[in-house]
Amino acid sequence: MLAMAELCQEFTNLTSGDVEELARTANYLEGSRLYNGSDVFIDVFNDMTREALVVYHKPPKDDPSLYQENVVGQDALLKNEPGVMRTLQTSLNTVGLQALSQEGRPIRQDIYPIRNEQRTIGVIILETAISPAEFEAKQRPTSYTGVADVLETLHSVDGSVVDQLPEAILVYDEAGKLLLTNQVAAHLYKKLGYQDQLVGMSYDNLSLDYTTFEYTLYQFAHRQEERPLALETTYLDYYFFIKKIWIEEERKLVVIIQDNTNVKTKEAEIISKSVAIQEIHHRVKNNLQSVVSLLRIQERRTESAEAKKVLRESVARIMAIAATHELLSKQVEDQVSLSQTLEMVLGNFRSIFRNSREIEVVMEVDPAIIITSEQMVTISLIVNELVQNVFDHAFSPQQMGMVKIIGKMKNDVITVSVQDDGNGFDVKQVPGTSLGLMIVTSYVKDKLKGKIKTESNKQGTTTCFCFEKNTSDAVRR
Repeated sequence: MLAMAELCQEFTNLTSGDVEELARTANYLEGSRLYNGSDVFIDVFNDMTREALVVYHKPPKDDPSLYQENVVGQDALLKNEPGVMRTLQTSLNTVGLQALSQEGRPIRQDIYPIRNEQRTIGVIILETAISPAEFEAKQRPTSYTGVADVLETLHSVDGSVVDQLPEAILVYDEAGKLLLTNQVAAHLYKKLGYQDQLVGMSYDNLSLDYTTFEYTLYQFAHRQEERPLALETTYLDYYFFIKKIWIEEERKLVVIIQDNTNVKTKEAEIISKSVAIQEIHHRVKNNLQSVVSLLRIQERRTESAEAKKVLRESVARIMAIAATHELLSKQVEDQVSLSQTLEMVLGNFRSIFRNSREIEVVMEVDPAIIITSEQMVTISLIVNELVQNVFDHAFSPQQMGMVKIIGKMKNDVITVSVQDDGNGFDVKQVPGTSLGLMIVTSYVKDKLKGKIKTESNKQGTTTCFCFEKNTSDAVRR
């Protein structure tokens, strides 16, 4: 059993206890006379290739083996041996299913699960030969003309059935034998590796939702309302929505299978991309904070008051950008709250000037206003510059005061105002070369496609800018 243990260790996630259980099963098979006329295998799930892996083979004692070469260590491919993966996946027996061996020979398989601690850890496979003629006969296409009549009957039971016609449809008799199916079902099961003609097969060999025919009838018998059974399920790497309808008058079971694999895969891709974008925002924020730390070191080392002022302003601008990336790193949506955005900007000023200025900061922003992430960065920088101007110019060094940020929306137009009760200034005398003014003006006009207005007198200054809520979307279109 050394080869079995080595293969399991290299290619699977099975525990040592699982491998011991497989070895006990193999020892039992070695001494048993029950299967002397068959090739007997134990297969496990190969986590590397996501196929079934042969880890044990016992040739028949009464007849020649079906195999010329050693197949231990080879994969049993889904496209050739669908029953192996089916039993590994569902823990259900698969009996009498046709397959192709690793050497390309037509065979019939009976497959049974091996379980340990309520988990399926492998399967026992009994293989017998079938003639090429029998195999080819099973591959001949079946007539599907009878399906329409059954579906017409079903329409009175469930009005949505007609809409499900593009899906896989299978109709079973009261013994669980498949009577009718459609081409979609044939293509689906072909993808899952089934070699047999589907019509005539049992429900228990075709079930993809981990249930037997007996249990399905039990579910219908104990339901209060006469409605279809519906569920979502995974099978290997597929996602299915399955609906079952029992027609009491005709004693038939109809199974409708919708393959949602592409939809689920795209949803997973979107989630993966969203997580990646969040991680990018987080890393950008960390890198910007590193830049801020370097600038603060420079500010402490310089003796120039002008240089300290420039470095402090740069720190505030970078912190405004970093804060927006921090918020974006904590959410998936591209829409963010304006109040959250502005609260971060004000939080930066509270930390930067907490020991130097007695200026109260107040925010009155409608919490219902939502902006895009692109607008978020732009607004953060604009408000940062406006509040920075208030701290730098609105009050004398020892003067106390207040700055208020107001955010409102009317008819999809967002208006943000920065008000102070400072000393005011002559608006016409402000130099056009001011970096802060240039940032504010260009960002409002070019990025937000909005308008800005400043009014000032001895009672204070108000700068107001407005823009349409969906400006960014309109620009992209």
